[in-house]
Amino acid sequence: MKKLFHKELAKNRWFQLSLAEQLANIGSEVTRARKWQGKDKNIFWGAVDRALELFDLTLADSRWRGRLREIARVREVFCDAVFGGKNYQSSLKDLERYFLLFAFLVRRQLEVKNEVANL
Repeated sequence: MKKLFHKELAKNRWFQLSLAEQLANIGSEVTRARKWQGKDKNIFWGAVDRALELFDLTLADSRWRGRLREIARVREVFCDAVFGGKNYQSSLKDLERYFLLFAFLVRRQLEVKNEVANL
């Protein structure tokens, strides 16, 4: 049986997050993997495993049925980057920039929500 890193998220909390929130969380692990690539093998592979688990949880979310191909492709590009970028010339640095946009979107949505709540 596969070890779950995000036990609480897998219990349904993950499926309450928006797609942008899910991708921003995946991006956190991508950033962690990029930071430790070539520095600490254990931390690097831990971040890779956690990112893949979050990708798999996102792919299991029935709300994104129409987006599965796109999500699966990003997962594939991530795996390519982890193993040297031979198929897509991908890098974790490039993917970090991609996922950062989702973090900015989530932060902005929270700011707007707070502004509206304070009216």
